[in-house]
Order: sequence, then C-alpha cells, then structure tokens
Amino acid sequence: MSERPQEAVEDDTGAYASGLPGFLGTIDEWIARIEAVMLAGGVILMAVNTCVNVIARFVFGEGLFFSGEINRILIILITFAGIGYAARHGRHIRMSAVYDAFPAKGRKALMIFIALFTSVVMFFLCYHSYGYIETLYGRGRILPALGLPIWWIYVWVPVGFAITGIQYFLTAIKNLTSKDVYLSTGVVDGYADTETEV
Repeated sequence: MSERPQEAVEDDTGAYASGLPGFLGTIDEWIARIEAVMLAGGVILMAVNTCVNVIARFVFGEGLFFSGEINRILIILITFAGIGYAARHGRHIRMSAVYDAFPAKGRKALMIFIALFTSVVMFFLCYHSYGYIETLYGRGRILPALGLPIWWIYVWVPVGFAITGIQYFLTAIKNLTSKDVYLSTGVVDGYADTETEV
C-alpha cells in the first residue's frame, strides 16, 4: 500500500490558493505565481536550448558555444525555485516515524517547531549565500562564452532560500492559527490511499 500527503488547495482555475487569510494569503499566492513562472520558464528554456544545441550539432557540425552555460544558469534557477515549490506543496522528504507516533497535539507542536527551525535555517543559508555572491562579485570573474559576471548566475540561490524560509514561516503561522496539522499552508498532514490494482 502506497501513501502520500493530501494535495494542496487549488481554486476554480487550477491555480494555487493559499490557506492563509488576508495579507499573508496574498503574499503566499504571489510567491506561488513567481515560483510557477520561474520553474515553467526555466524548464521550457532548458528544453529549447538543449534541442537547438543538438540540432545545430547535427545540421552544422558544431553546437552552440554558449549552450552549456545557459543550461548551468537554468539548473541553478530551477533547483532553487524548486525548493520553495516543494515546501509549498508539502513535498520535501520527511522522516516521520517518531512524528507519526505522537498524538495530534504533539504532532502540531512538533510541526510548528520543525517549520520555524527550517525557516531559520533557510534564512541563515540565504545570508551566507548572499555573502558568497559578494565574494564572487569582488573577484570579477566572468563566464567565458556569454561574458556575464559569474555572480549573476548565483543570484537565484539566496532568492530560493528566502522564498523557502518565508514558506516555512507561513506554515508555522498556519499551524498556530488552525486546528488541523499542516505540512504547508495548503497541505493538511495525513495520507491518501493511492493503491491501484494492476
């Protein structure tokens, strides 16, 4: 039997709808839209870039000299936009053997602690990744093919950590203000039966 967390909330159009009220819900939904654009755009651009490079290699006998650098930029973008997306939809890996043994109030308290602690860790990593970007900026290195400063491609790292930190902070608030236990602002803790017969 396979089990997984219940799905996040969606509105009538299929877009993400925050479970938070008022201003916090608006912030949550705007961040979700930004993440969706970053992820969709990044994946589409990477696919197009890779296909064009392969076609150029076979048709002209030589690939695009800048294709590898563009894919490197897009991989960083997708990775760090994706950690916020995974947090929003309760998709991060959980070690829940001890957590599942707790009663509902214990799970709620533990989830609040986990969300707040993870939020602090994400903001800590955001701060240090910003310091890393400052170091790269000071060195003045550039990408050989595109000629862009190397620090530009790492801008997504602190942005991704900050978005993820905000998401976990909002999850803690959601757990403090609701009676159910939430893995994220839109995903209630629990398991849905996904068993299918083959």
